Amino acid sequence: MSEKTIGILGGMGPEATVDCYAKIIKNTPAKTDQQHLRVIIDSNPKVPDRTAAITGKGPSPVPILVAGCRTLQAAGADFIIMPCVSAHFYLAEIRQQIKLPILSIYDAVANAISSEHADIKTVGLMGTTGTISGGLFQKRLAAANCKTIVPDDIQQTRVMAAIYDIKNSASPRSRKQITAELVAVAQSLVSDGAQGMVAACTEIPLALEQQHLSVPYFDALTILARTAIIEAGLRPLATP
Repeated sequence: MSEKTIGILGGMGPEATVDCYAKIIKNTPAKTDQQHLRVIIDSNPKVPDRTAAITGKGPSPVPILVAGCRTLQAAGADFIIMPCVSAHFYLAEIRQQIKLPILSIYDAVANAISSEHADIKTVGLMGTTGTISGGLFQKRLAAANCKTIVPDDIQQTRVMAAIYDIKNSASPRSRKQITAELVAVAQSLVSDGAQGMVAACTEIPLALEQQHLSVPYFDALTILARTAIIEAGLRPLATP
């Protein structure tokens, strides 16, 4: 089977887009430049805030996202991934307006949990307020027989502040301080019964790693990157 070209609809945020591409590279079984996959990136940080849109406080990001998909198609992408979980709230609407397939980060994570950790029946979900209030990730995990525990309102405020501080290149908090904040929320979810933790925002893995947690950690961005490699026609490297 010939290899497919991956299109990354990025910029949400820029650092998460870089991390996505880096994770594709890291998980690709390549010994030379030529053995890596072709990747086309449209990193557009001008996409309106997804949480603001989902909660009715800002404009829809769909028109710009659709335009980005069409740009990737014109550039030669065979399929698209979006390294932004909140943007997936609009996935069905976007799919109706474009021709290329878009992989779902919801599906990728749900499939990874059910196939690789079938014993885990309850996960903590840490993401933007838009993702949590939108409920679509929880619904997809429920379809895979996996219950979700989400932060309470106070804890969710802490998660959202951490996400925005990760995006902020002039954040008043250090990355180490942000990590400590996310760890505290994760530990609270574990105390509430979470058997695993899902990083349901692509900024979170920039500050929170498996080493910080006592339960299995599902980095949605790494899972999406590995799913994209498979879709492109290669088998990802074995996970450590």
